[in-house]
Amino acid sequence: MGNSFDKYFDKDGNVKDGVIEGNRWLKFLTETDNVYVNAERLESIGSLSGKETLMYVMKTLDILDEVSVREGLSDEDKELIATTLKWSEVAKGGLARERSEWIKKGYPVDIHNIASAYIYRDETGDEGFVFTLIKTHGIVGQCIRGEISVSANSELQAFCDDEKYDLKKILLVLNECIIRAASEKIWEANKVSVESLISDIVSGNLKEFSPQYRLQRLCPGELEFFENDVEFFDKEIFPKFQLWYFEAALSSFDMGQIRTILTNTVKAVNESGKEVDHLNFKPLSDNLFYDYEGKKHINVYKKRIIEKYLLDASVSNVDIAVKIENKSAFVDFKFSRVCEKLIEFCVEAERSGLLTFEKSIIVLYDMFGFRRDAFDRLNNEDKYLETMNNVAASTKDGIVDFVTGDCVVDVGSGGGILLDKLESRFPDKKVIGTDISTNVIETLEQKKHREGHNWEVKVHNFVSGTLEKEVGSIIFSSILHEIYSYTETENGRFDIASVKKALRNAFDSLKPGGRIVIRDGVKTEGNAVRMIRFKTSAGLDFFKNYVKDFKGLKDIPEERKVLSIDDKNLTVTGDINYIREFLFTYTWGSESYAHEVQEQFGYFTLKEYREFFEELGAKIIEAKELLEPGYPDNLSKHLELLDPSGTPTEYPSSNCIIVAEKA
Repeated sequence: MGNSFDKYFDKDGNVKDGVIEGNRWLKFLTETDNVYVNAERLESIGSLSGKETLMYVMKTLDILDEVSVREGLSDEDKELIATTLKWSEVAKGGLARERSEWIKKGYPVDIHNIASAYIYRDETGDEGFVFTLIKTHGIVGQCIRGEISVSANSELQAFCDDEKYDLKKILLVLNECIIRAASEKIWEANKVSVESLISDIVSGNLKEFSPQYRLQRLCPGELEFFENDVEFFDKEIFPKFQLWYFEAALSSFDMGQIRTILTNTVKAVNESGKEVDHLNFKPLSDNLFYDYEGKKHINVYKKRIIEKYLLDASVSNVDIAVKIENKSAFVDFKFSRVCEKLIEFCVEAERSGLLTFEKSIIVLYDMFGFRRDAFDRLNNEDKYLETMNNVAASTKDGIVDFVTGDCVVDVGSGGGILLDKLESRFPDKKVIGTDISTNVIETLEQKKHREGHNWEVKVHNFVSGTLEKEVGSIIFSSILHEIYSYTETENGRFDIASVKKALRNAFDSLKPGGRIVIRDGVKTEGNAVRMIRFKTSAGLDFFKNYVKDFKGLKDIPEERKVLSIDDKNLTVTGDINYIREFLFTYTWGSESYAHEVQEQFGYFTLKEYREFFEELGAKIIEAKELLEPGYPDNLSKHLELLDPSGTPTEYPSSNCIIVAEKA
């Protein structure tokens, strides 16, 4: 706790005797049944205590103590800023009856700077400088974020020539306290912009930012904008509305989706015939977030349903909901009863971790058409991409050594870790990432903009054709087994023809001297038998589910795949390749089961790789198989791998590295 908290509260966290009487602002912040927090700033929804606003104000006051010493503030100026900070958030507090009275008076309690200023005026009778500071507090930051026009600061100019106040210094200190209390990182990133805008305000220069600039600040995940996007915001949004919680609610949507949401919102506002100054997206922000594995997470189940509606407004399961009150339009989505129950089921099923539910979620979402594509892992996507980034970093480092030429393509870029490695290692090469998943490409585009990368990404599938230009190197890192597992051919899935077609098209996309570099699963030679002894019955249950669900390894007779299951001793025996496939599915855990069980990791033996590339006329630069140490390290917690006699044995190779060069 800081010094400000200790000034007003005792060691047990209770307000000290006699403090409330002289500090009405503190009464509103402590005696409240309203929890008003920007979900954008939370690590976990479940961590809400109801005291977030109070603690934020205390933090601003602590920062003021620090900054006032550094800046040499006079006692008068410090007191002005302290009073502003104390009252600036009161509209977020208050008891229900008090909030009801404020709303009856027409105070926009969800536009807390304006409402707090009015409450301050009611309580103190002051409608002067502090009143104006409260009313305009936070607007500088919102201008920089593109949410509000620069002219919203015009009321401050009445004090520019007042010799009683050093307006520039007061505004600089006030905004540092406000922004730093929210995030030190945001303050450091925007400090220069804040100082520049404040200089313009006090000099009387309220020149507006360009629509292009504002749009880029509003939608930092977008790399570029079409002219009609800029024109739409310039004509329909920026001149008419202030935007609240825009990025918090809409940052995960693309520009087309944002345009649709805003178009429908403006239509609802126009049809209401009511005066609206603010578009407030906090209800949507609150609706979209929930806790997943203890951390705040976008509810992808809701988002996919909304995305379906944004593509086709005739969808009956969801509709935009715009509530207008005190010149504010509050934007959210409402779901049909069926959709509400579906979302509720998915969230609870996900938390239960039961494999049957994992599969059911996908079936239900596909029934409604809510998944983007067959590779959409819904709420497991972020975790999957993070895991993909963390797996086998050592061999991913190794394959980069084989890159040649001035352009390198990473096929199936996943979470982007290999793109980053390639860009760092070869800053002068053109690096291109490809994927057939809309989900992955969207996430990579956001990562590129957020982290400032130069690599490019695009949708492409080598099974469908070659690249439009010849390149130096093409890397298939843990992607060919997905091509093998998911591509539908005339023989169904798990057809080696799909892998061969992809590799031929890749080979034809190379310049002379170019290379195909493969890091992927490898099939084990022969038909040896292996045994697994599970340490718990949960592992055996997982295996039994796997036996029912896995459709790969078509070349192994069914009767040879699993030779025995011993419930009493928690053991199973079977063909070494079947056991190997199970092991490398089991290591991903139950959350990924519904997807991993559809994949066969090993499809070629090392010998078969060599023979294929030799038939193409390629020169083999490298061909080796290996066992990723992460697999036995993780699996040994759950099982033992044995030979048929019950003796512990080594794991079969999990991966291989193949490098083939075009003559």
